Amino acid sequence: MRKAIFPGSFDPFTLGHLDVVTSALRIFDEVIIAIGYNSAKKGFFNLENRIRIIEASVAPLRAAGHQIRICQYNGLTIDLCEREGVYTLIRGLRTTADFEQETIIAQANKKLNPDVETVFIPASQRSSFLSSTVVRDVLLHHGDTSIFVAPGINLEDYR
Repeated sequence: MRKAIFPGSFDPFTLGHLDVVTSALRIFDEVIIAIGYNSAKKGFFNLENRIRIIEASVAPLRAAGHQIRICQYNGLTIDLCEREGVYTLIRGLRTTADFEQETIIAQANKKLNPDVETVFIPASQRSSFLSSTVVRDVLLHHGDTSIFVAPGINLEDYR
């Protein structure tokens, strides 16, 4: 079974993240959405609500038979790879700036563990502008975030 880990803070999980997962499922049999957690850093959404948002977002994919697991982790992503026995990371790219930053991280991961491979998945045109930062800003200013997240998700319900 081909598995991959999609790590991130997912604060919150957006349509852009969902696009990456959907694309990754065309390549991999199982995608593990791994929420990086740092107890010293307060996120906008708490960990439990991030998990709930992701669960609701991927429910239709799971209903269609796709294998998606959600976990949280502390520390280095390569340590998570080791614990899970999964050595392929998925990273979404929106811009060339993302590519540059993600390439640096991929090279560092490769240096720390030569078995770890990173697969870059470009954002679709419909979500290439989208970031969790934009969604949080819209939410903070009482804008409509429904166009940025999976259908049926009201981020206000998770605050």
